[in-house]
This record gives sequence, C-alpha cells and structure tokens, in this order.
Amino acid sequence: MTDAQPRILVVGEALIDVVPDAGGTPRDLPGGSPANVAITLGRLERDVRLVTLLGDDERGELVRTWLEASNVTVLAQPTGSGRTSSAEVTLDDSGAASYVFDLDWDLPAVPEESCDVLHVGSIATVLDPGADAVLNAVRAHRGRALVSLDPNARPAITPDRTGPVARVEELVALSDLVKVSDEDLDWLHPGHDPVTTAARWAAAGPGLVVVTRGGEGAVAVRHDGTTLEVPGVPVRVADTVGAGDTFSGVLVDAFIALGVHGADAAGALRALSDRDVLGVVTTAAIGAAINVSRLGADPPSRAELSAALGTTPEADEE
Repeated sequence: MTDAQPRILVVGEALIDVVPDAGGTPRDLPGGSPANVAITLGRLERDVRLVTLLGDDERGELVRTWLEASNVTVLAQPTGSGRTSSAEVTLDDSGAASYVFDLDWDLPAVPEESCDVLHVGSIATVLDPGADAVLNAVRAHRGRALVSLDPNARPAITPDRTGPVARVEELVALSDLVKVSDEDLDWLHPGHDPVTTAARWAAAGPGLVVVTRGGEGAVAVRHDGTTLEVPGVPVRVADTVGAGDTFSGVLVDAFIALGVHGADAAGALRALSDRDVLGVVTTAAIGAAINVSRLGADPPSRAELSAALGTTPEADEE
C-alpha cells in the first residue's frame, strides 16, 4: 500500500455479533455492516478509515483489534453508554441471519477527513441522533469523492418505516453508487418491483444502483436506465453473515481500480462501458460468494479474490 492510494472513509456502526456456535453456545464476534465493508477494503489492501463509536470495554477492544488486524485505521468516538453495541444473531436452517440489536448511535459529527471515497450505510444512516452526522458528511463530500451507500435496512431497529424511507431517499439522491438488496427494497417500498424502484433511484442521482438478490445474482441499473444482469455464483453456503457488506466493499474496490474515485467519480462512473460495469458487479458477486462459503463475516483477501478471478493482484489494479 502506498501514499498514492485513494483514501477511503467509511462511516457507521461497529459492534459485537453474538452468534451461537454449533453447540448453541453464544460467541462474541466483531461485526457491523459498515465495519464489515471497511474490513473488506482493508483486506483488499486499500487505505481505509472507519469512523464509528466504541465503548470503553472488552468488547470495544475486541472490535478495535479485529479492525486493525485487517489494516483498517479506527477513528472511534466513545459511546454515550460506555458499552459497545451488540446484535444477537439467529441463523435459520439455510444459514440466513436475523438480528436483535442493543445499539448506541449518538455520533456527534464526522471528523473532517479528506478522502476520495466515502461509504455510508445501514443503521448509522437512519438511527437518530447520529444519522444527522452521517447525512452532513454525505452532503460535504458530494462532488468531492465517490459517495457510496448501502441502506441495509434493519426493521428491528426502525419498525416504523416512515422516517427511514425519507432519509434513505434523500441519501440515494446524494450518492453516486448505491448497493441495495431486494429484501431491503421489499421493506422500504413493499409491493413495488425492486428493479423498478432501483431505476427510479438511478434517475434521481446515482450513476449506478445495484440490487443484490442473494443466490440469484444481482441487477445493475445505470443512470440512463440501462439494466444489466449478473447471475448468481454457485457456492455452498455456510451462512450469509456479511455477504452484502463484502459485496459492497468489493464493488467499491473494483470501481477504484477503474479510476472511479475523487472529484471526478460521478463522471467517471457514468463514462464506463456496460462491459466494465458488468465486470465490476461480477467481481463483487464472487467476493460475496467467498464470504458466504465461510462462517461469519469473513471477506476475502486480495490474494483470495485474485485467485477466484483467475488473475494476479497486480492485474486487478489495471
């Protein structure tokens, strides 16, 4: 990694996932959607910083150590409660995860960090009072960096969708790149076709909206309405924890490799060929498949992703 690398700033929650092991005994595993995105980018050898909240406790130290082990610079502010947020994770027979949260998100402000890419998402974008700080950061970086958004809706945190829907719609219009799951869209806009909603979002501002569909692949909708489909990647699923976050992180990484970052990001993204966009989304799907083949949020390293793509790490940067 060199000083010339694009600088990435991720803003959002880092927490402890309390996950049962094979015998049903709960285990403390570091996680949080934005933190997982930062981990993905760190393992891909990007220059990444995470702005988050951590408690002054053993769990906070566990999260910090986990992030730093994957090359993430941690810019943590203390939680108001003094404890690190957590999520009780339940896995169904297919390995799909559901969550019950104990979350503290009172981020007062995002530090003024110069960056070429800003990624925000999940609970941090909709849970007050910290959501306002995230929105202000997006406004400040619009036109100065690639702004990436993953709403990653959490109905357990915000059961009344009115506020979250309005906030997500505002953030979408301010973003360049949006990744959203079909499940997110089903909750945000029930009864509406996810791809139709993605097309409406893309017309409102982003250069690209990518709808992930689990094992069925993804659909990418460009600003001009062009729709591109990527098939699912065959894989034996251990569990789905961190799959969407890995997809988001690899997506950002692959666009950076094509020069989509900094003040020219919006124009650079729209100027890409459909073939380039398909290649990026396919790469993200392969990265997510590696993650779901392993227990917990466990994104691939640069070497692992390159091996899966049949390339060398150096070629990934071309």
